[in-house]
Amino acid sequence: MAMDTEEMIRAQPMDGVVLLGGCDKTVPAQLMGAVSADRPAICLVAGPMIAGDYQGQRLGACTDCRRFWGEYRAGRLNADEVAEIESRLCSSTGTCMVMGTASTMAALAEVLGLMLPGGAAIPAVMSERRRHAEATGRTIVSMIKNDLRPSKILTQQSFENAIRLLMAIGGSTNGVIHLTAIARRLGIKLKLTDFDQISDETPVIVNLKPSGEYYMEDLFKAGGIPVVMKALEDVLHRDAQTVLGSTIGENLSAVPHPAAWQDVIKPRTAPLFESGTLASLFGNLAPQGAVIKRSAASPDLLTHRGPAVVFKSLEDLHNRIDDPDLPVTPEHIIVLQNAGPIGGPGMPEAGYLPIPKKLLRAGVKDMVRISDARMSGTAFGTIVLHIAPEAAIGGPLALVEEGDLIELDVPNKRLELLVDDTVLAKRQEQLVLPEPHFQRGYGLLYTQHIEQAHLGCDFDFL
Repeated sequence: MAMDTEEMIRAQPMDGVVLLGGCDKTVPAQLMGAVSADRPAICLVAGPMIAGDYQGQRLGACTDCRRFWGEYRAGRLNADEVAEIESRLCSSTGTCMVMGTASTMAALAEVLGLMLPGGAAIPAVMSERRRHAEATGRTIVSMIKNDLRPSKILTQQSFENAIRLLMAIGGSTNGVIHLTAIARRLGIKLKLTDFDQISDETPVIVNLKPSGEYYMEDLFKAGGIPVVMKALEDVLHRDAQTVLGSTIGENLSAVPHPAAWQDVIKPRTAPLFESGTLASLFGNLAPQGAVIKRSAASPDLLTHRGPAVVFKSLEDLHNRIDDPDLPVTPEHIIVLQNAGPIGGPGMPEAGYLPIPKKLLRAGVKDMVRISDARMSGTAFGTIVLHIAPEAAIGGPLALVEEGDLIELDVPNKRLELLVDDTVLAKRQEQLVLPEPHFQRGYGLLYTQHIEQAHLGCDFDFL
């Protein structure tokens, strides 16, 4: 998508471009392409859906989908009830109405200065969305007149602001990959430790699912991303530029502080969580890093040691996860291999590994789960993602065998495979990598040039 966007901008006789995006990867792909083309560009998203309703409970895709699907797998809901819930989950046009990847990337486009203030949270069906679109059209004309390009807006400080907002809103783990990829198009090399440092000093102040309890329409009514930024104003780089030709500080001068009547945007003195939403993990199982969304994890599992139950592929997971004879207990750590950028292929959002049905029916709500895959920003649980290097290229994840002890220590940012180094060295010597998915064409080009998760999963030649 990024290549397509870049080439369309270059190929057409356009002075500037409005980037019409929405779900998950469309917005970062468009931003990557626009940054590389470097013509005046502004982001305009579809906006989130409004919340649905089921028996008096508000519903939001897809955090509540996952919650109810878990209840169905556990035998506490029947097929007719699930079908009715499914029919009520998407109550309007728009993107997911929780703080999933779509909402996260819209918010990040706004704080980066590439969207008009307030644009991220406006529900798709509200008249304000149309007014925002019209204002966006007027703004791109002004940007063209002033030759205001992405390269004149985006700096290291812009991305530090974006990382801080990502942590404060309880944003998606995918935001780490996407911000890294966008920044590298400008020659700005973000590291997982950059995310971690800012996360540790930034509380979660937005009370939205999956980390909290509300929905995007509630964030809009509470003032949207500008009010969140106002709450963070003293720790933002206020001189960062925006599409208006003014700085973030100038834009925030007229924005009120979070109102006392609402509970969606918390004060930093009484946050939803003391530390930011995400944590980076390192260790012999993830030498180049991994990511966990600690704000959506079970606190009692953030420090955990348990034996591995290993699945070699998505197909293997599908075939065996609900086998009644699967040797698994709540103390086990579920491991999925070969689901990364090359192994997937494409690093699918498969990291939200299902809890075995027999454990669900025994009342188990969460387990530690680890993989080299991604996860939807709407998902929740004690789930380690983006392990790099991935299993399919011989990363340590590929060496994990059934019953190996694994230790997760989020407070100390560690992920360790508790197996002797000599044993691991022998396994490495005997390791047989999976057959490549592609032998020719675009798939082969992809396999040869895609980067690992900690580098942003972009092509190395872009």
